[in-house]
Amino acid sequence: MGSPRRVVLVAYEGIQSLDLTGPLEVFSTAERLAPGRYRTEIVARGGLGFRTNSGLRLTPDRSTSACRGEIDTLVVAGGLGVRESARDEDLVRWLHSAAGRSRRVTSVCTGAFLLGAAGVLEGRRVTTHWASAERLAERHPDVEVDPDRIYVRDGNVWTSAGVTAGIDLALALVEDDHGREAALEVARWLVVFARRPGGQSQFSAPLAAQSAEREPLREVQEAVLSDPAGDFTVERLAARACMSPRNFARVFRRETGVTPASWVETVRVERARQLLEASSSPIETIAADCGFGTVETMRRAFRRGVGVAPGEYRDRFNAALLHAA
Repeated sequence: MGSPRRVVLVAYEGIQSLDLTGPLEVFSTAERLAPGRYRTEIVARGGLGFRTNSGLRLTPDRSTSACRGEIDTLVVAGGLGVRESARDEDLVRWLHSAAGRSRRVTSVCTGAFLLGAAGVLEGRRVTTHWASAERLAERHPDVEVDPDRIYVRDGNVWTSAGVTAGIDLALALVEDDHGREAALEVARWLVVFARRPGGQSQFSAPLAAQSAEREPLREVQEAVLSDPAGDFTVERLAARACMSPRNFARVFRRETGVTPASWVETVRVERARQLLEASSSPIETIAADCGFGTVETMRRAFRRGVGVAPGEYRDRFNAALLHAA
């Protein structure tokens, strides 16, 4: 098989522990199942111990300055400490240098901000935690940020969504190195999806970023939010706002970034999500209560907005069902 692939995981004070330990478990499990695949090491500035977001105290294998030579896979974790670390000029310089001698450069969650500070993401398509995607795009306008993907590969740069998505990313890297069966075997041992269905939309709430500025449009939005099952054609919504349908549709899209029809569908999907999570009502009843009319209409809208079918979503997020299981 040749020499083990060297995986270097970069840590710092205030990382998200699962951003680090999730990928570490994937690579170490792959190594246990077939020795000779990977050699992992955790590095941190000064080689000092560090504390994670949750208060877990960890000790790196060595300092970043002592991490020399070629690297197969560089993994940069995210966490609450990423902002301060991105201002650490020595760490950023080291990351830039380490990326240049790495076959593959990756980030988990907000670790993408450190790669951005190191100039690794320029002109790339990337992702990060859904709650930080807009901020990453604002900070790095030359980077295309996809807020819905679990992970994105652009050349030799791989980026992932938040927290547990680092496991998805690492499994994809194992598959890239050793094939589908190797990744499946690791996923079975870790009892996780080898390839998670859907994107980040199933975990995030998209409505907050789509609030209109004008009062008449906000009143229209409040009417839809209060009664998602209502009859909300463009003509009816425009009449509520005392605007012509054409002008209403144009202004609404300019202020919210989406068409009125898309926004109404998003509200209905969001309401359906809440009912699927908290109630035992039949899916047919939820479809009617949320204004979809038919289960098939809701299923299509749910797949567009969330990436999975309503039944799959309920199985995954309904607290009563999970407790019963």
